[in-house]
Amino acid sequence: MSSPHDFDFLHGAWEVHHRRRTAFLDPDSDWEEFPSTAHCRPLFDGAANIDEIDMPHLGTKGLTLRLFDPESGRWSLNWSSSRSGRLFPPVIGGFGDADEQHDGRRDRGEFYGDDTHDGKDVRARFVWSGVSDTSARWEQAFSLDGGETWLTNWIMDFTRPEAGR
Repeated sequence: MSSPHDFDFLHGAWEVHHRRRTAFLDPDSDWEEFPSTAHCRPLFDGAANIDEIDMPHLGTKGLTLRLFDPESGRWSLNWSSSRSGRLFPPVIGGFGDADEQHDGRRDRGEFYGDDTHDGKDVRARFVWSGVSDTSARWEQAFSLDGGETWLTNWIMDFTRPEAGR
């Protein structure tokens, strides 16, 4: 079961290396790579947070609002882009069980939701993994068949800036 402090690792400044498909639904599309920076700050004593990611390569910024629901024990991750100015449908989920901890931290979380992309209904999956104080990985995958098969279309590797280590 998740806890309201699962995303504490994310607070602060990050350098981010992106690798994303040029066409999210095409398994044969090329990958593009680019850097960005991100900053996350806690809200609600850690049971929520907000981050902004600056992606000059794409000419846009992104924002994620994460909220922990104490009744369900799950997180909702709510994404917005400066390009659209709207919140996308949330993905809901959490981090693994207590027996899946490393250094007292659950280091893998999975989050699922329904959305549309290029006019097609998709099931979206976000995975956080390799969580530590100085690094983490986020991956996005879409499914066109209700989650039977997945196509990973975006990977972000987070590292702390040298000055912050």
